[in-house]
Amino acid sequence: MRIHFTGLAGAGMSAAALMMREAGHQVSGSDQDVFPPMSTYVAGLGFPFHARFDAANLPADLDILVLGASAKLGGEANPEVAEARARGVKVTTFPELVGEATATKLNTVVAGSFGKSTCSALMAHVLRESGRDAGWMVGAISPSLPDTGHWGAAPEMVLEGDEYIVGPDDRRSKFVLYHPRDVLLTSLVHDHVNVFPTFADYEAPFRELLRLIPADGLLVARESAPIRAIAGEARCRIVWYDTHECDGWWADDIVYGDVTRFSLVRPDGGRVAVTTSLLGAHNIENIVGVAAYLLERGLVTEAALAPAVASFAGIRRRLDRLTTRSAVPVIEGFGSSYEKARSAIEALLLHYPHRPLTVVFEPHTFSWRSTDALSWYDTVFEGAARVLIVPPPTHGAASHHQSSFEEILARTAATGVAVEGVRTAEEATHALSHLRGDEVVLLLSSGPLLGLPDSLPPVFDRLYGDAAAA
Repeated sequence: MRIHFTGLAGAGMSAAALMMREAGHQVSGSDQDVFPPMSTYVAGLGFPFHARFDAANLPADLDILVLGASAKLGGEANPEVAEARARGVKVTTFPELVGEATATKLNTVVAGSFGKSTCSALMAHVLRESGRDAGWMVGAISPSLPDTGHWGAAPEMVLEGDEYIVGPDDRRSKFVLYHPRDVLLTSLVHDHVNVFPTFADYEAPFRELLRLIPADGLLVARESAPIRAIAGEARCRIVWYDTHECDGWWADDIVYGDVTRFSLVRPDGGRVAVTTSLLGAHNIENIVGVAAYLLERGLVTEAALAPAVASFAGIRRRLDRLTTRSAVPVIEGFGSSYEKARSAIEALLLHYPHRPLTVVFEPHTFSWRSTDALSWYDTVFEGAARVLIVPPPTHGAASHHQSSFEEILARTAATGVAVEGVRTAEEATHALSHLRGDEVVLLLSSGPLLGLPDSLPPVFDRLYGDAAAA
């Protein structure tokens, strides 16, 4: 088939496009107003990519148009969608396409409020390093994987499972379309308040996902009260994991550092020595969950697991160090939700305990911009010495009650943290150009953040590089 992806720079869209190409289909795509790392990534995928939406982008013999869910794509008003409808071409979404294409695979759905991108990428990497050609779809870029999507010759397929809805006219969560044989469930905390106003609303699709696991499937779940409360929905075997002792797999003797070491403890008390260069306690949790799943399923051996975990370089925007010479590290985190932002901040407080932490934050997602989530600002920046906040974007603002920039700044200031608003990259760079030299800077967003991940590191390497050399 010939498939065109409208909104190709979406993480899931590009991964699905790669899977479809490897499955033997002809693929093309388009997007506009996108930013690194996805803009540079999709431009190098090796199939036709158009940097604007236009009916002329659609091949004459198009079979399917896949429409992304971002509000910026324009939905049914998009000229490519209008052209496809006029031709009688099928219009679908990437989760529907992926679900149909992988229905006969042995799908492992990695789900949770946070940790799913890292766990999906780590699982795919360990399988690949162990010589098993499993497929995968990962919603983020990992330097340890050749691409975000891979079809694979083996029957196993690792799918990052997003609980967000398919689209404005299809309120199903994406992951319920993925025919799970197994599920790795990393976490369950209220998120996406614009579409799930209450926690009961939010946990409902997770309950549905667990009911979809067949009796001979496997649920590997993080030990937590919210997950315990819904685990009874599953009819399959359940294995628990945690970073503390639990009735399952857990981490012991953790020693944090540039290379963190710990013992992976099996349910029978046996131990596996593990090392990782990933930062933060949350990444130990991710490693334990993935290891528990792969070893319980017998997909890898303990001997193959440890070196594969040690060689995993993480994923882009999840605590990447962007500077090379600066004495003040600039590290990029992913802050799409409270838990993700908080785990990134806690990781830097853990690994840099004696350095004042400056956070540069963009409230990019609907949740961070919603008045229903203003309380997130009451505690998310705890431990930070200074916070710079950029204005929230306006796309999709009509779909929820959006907080103003001034409301966000005032709510943060009320916590006592030193906060200031910066509207341009120049303002932010100026605010960071007179540091003492013993700080650490965290760039935190799921959006472009004024282009600072690209523009700020060379400035820091110039301003603070001599101190690093000394």
